[in-house]
Amino acid sequence: MRLTYPICCGVDVHKTFLVATIITSSYETPKYKQKRFSTFFKGLLAFKQWLLDNNCKDVCMESTGKYWVPVWNVLEDSINVVIANPKWVSAVKGNKDDKKDSKWIGDLFRMGLVPGSYIPDKDIRILRELTRYRSKLVSMRSSEKNRYQNAFTVCNLTLDAVVSDMFGKSATDIENYLLDTDVVDPDHCVSLLRCSLKKKASDVVEAVQGFNMAPEQKERVRIIQGHFADIDKRIVQIDAIIGRMVSKYDGTISLLCTIPGIDRRLAITIISEIGTNMDQFGSSKKLCRWAGLTPGRNESAGKKKSVRISRAGVYLKPALVEAAHAAVKASEKSLYFKVKYERIMKRRGKKRAIIAIARMMLTCIYAMISTGEVFNPCDLQKYDMPEDLRKKQTVSAVKDAVKLLVSLGLVKDGDISLNNLVA
Repeated sequence: MRLTYPICCGVDVHKTFLVATIITSSYETPKYKQKRFSTFFKGLLAFKQWLLDNNCKDVCMESTGKYWVPVWNVLEDSINVVIANPKWVSAVKGNKDDKKDSKWIGDLFRMGLVPGSYIPDKDIRILRELTRYRSKLVSMRSSEKNRYQNAFTVCNLTLDAVVSDMFGKSATDIENYLLDTDVVDPDHCVSLLRCSLKKKASDVVEAVQGFNMAPEQKERVRIIQGHFADIDKRIVQIDAIIGRMVSKYDGTISLLCTIPGIDRRLAITIISEIGTNMDQFGSSKKLCRWAGLTPGRNESAGKKKSVRISRAGVYLKPALVEAAHAAVKASEKSLYFKVKYERIMKRRGKKRAIIAIARMMLTCIYAMISTGEVFNPCDLQKYDMPEDLRKKQTVSAVKDAVKLLVSLGLVKDGDISLNNLVA
């Protein structure tokens, strides 16, 4: 192994303190210098000054929860900091403590055995915090919807079996009426129906018969309604903040929106996860592996074991899968991903096909951000060709075939009518 960092530091980070080990390598045995610092701001400044005094400009630490972030914030302006995935720097169990962990991280790092994790710029990190929080709020809203619907189900209201949306205007009016009254009038429920739902008036009457909800249960439903409305307000606020932040990335967002299945919201999510500088990843294959969309390699004694995709890309992968589902749906605008999906699905199944499409989309995203070109894959016309162009190519192919037959003497010139063949 080749020495990569002659002077480096391994850091074992905890909530209230960190243990640092500076390793100075030479032709002789490496020299170690250890010290413990507080993770309060004053202690981190002392740690930074200690590194500079020892001429140490390369630091490696394990990504322990969020405890590494304050250390990164203090060091990033003047020191090269590498954040390592715990699986690459874990020590052997049963023979480890804080000092040994710090020394072990430093020893691995100085020999170049620790791959660094991707840490975007501060603007992207802030945008990532907002998009991830928005994702959590949307998940909470879905949970509240389920609780709201279940609260009526356990009280003998089967309205969800009649209407397609329990949160539509007609359904909402009926639910509010049921919460405000003690005696249910089926005729009044029918009068609240709108548009095509009036045709299901008899089913609605059957659905509300037998409804019985205690006052305490009604209070709980009102609380759920209030929480649901509050979450909607918070999502609107988050969207406003995100809208202000992404103004500088409008060009990249418009670029990504040219990919079938990706809208503005998904484009912002993708940018918040991978940034706009693709040099950090090196290649599209490394980016797909980082996003958890690449099958693993697990072979021993000539036998291949499970090669499932990893759990990486907790937020990026679902966004790409959502975009893949939207892209493979029947659409008159573009059939590119739909045709590819159907071909893979026949051989590998639906789930693997969707992951394959998501990886294709991420590969396109890498190339588009790197080159600044819109979505225009080299084989686009093969799968998604305009009808007029398809006819022109068919006529051209028929003409070439006829010329070949004439040149071989198999037919005489004028024996074959091109109009009949093309028709």
